[in-house]
Amino acid sequence: MSRRWLHEHHTDRYVKDARAQGYRSRAAFKLKELVDKDQLLKPGMRVVDLGAAPGGWSQVAAELVGPTGQVIATDILPMDPIAGVHFVQGDFTEPGVFDQILALVGPAGTDVVISDMAPNISGVRAADQARSLGLAELAAEFAFEVLKPGGSLLFKIFQGGDLGDMRQTLQQAFTKVSHRKPAASRSRSSEFYVLAKGFKGRN
Repeated sequence: MSRRWLHEHHTDRYVKDARAQGYRSRAAFKLKELVDKDQLLKPGMRVVDLGAAPGGWSQVAAELVGPTGQVIATDILPMDPIAGVHFVQGDFTEPGVFDQILALVGPAGTDVVISDMAPNISGVRAADQARSLGLAELAAEFAFEVLKPGGSLLFKIFQGGDLGDMRQTLQQAFTKVSHRKPAASRSRSSEFYVLAKGFKGRN
């Protein structure tokens, strides 16, 4: 962990705001901005948060969907409990874990799938971009299985990664696909977010 990173972390206003407001990570403010701009999460919605630990996005989602909604979070890492959030630990691509999530989602499906997943950074840009794209593809495949008609998918990806066939797949499966770079995302970070709205089903 570099001295520069530590300095940036401790002087970062979003880190300070997260501590002051009780959020588990500064990433909570990325989701807040994305939600405010696109009205993505509303009371009563059912949401699945992929790669949820430590839980910053799940906290925001639970606040916004309220007691009439439902948040289902999953990660291979453990996560401390959050009020209003059902947590499933494990790899969501494994059948047993997927079945647990599916049982919580129920036959009606989910309104929104969100994913702030990112690979462990190697420092090799091309490799990191490829791994980021791989995680995005897993999030999309999961969303295709659980989203109800009209649902939305939000996921992170690194700039420079070639969306290629995935972009075409998303454009066929959703009515609108947009890119977002929230202010809470560090300026030197290559991350951005893809928002796909209006799920039509996969071909």
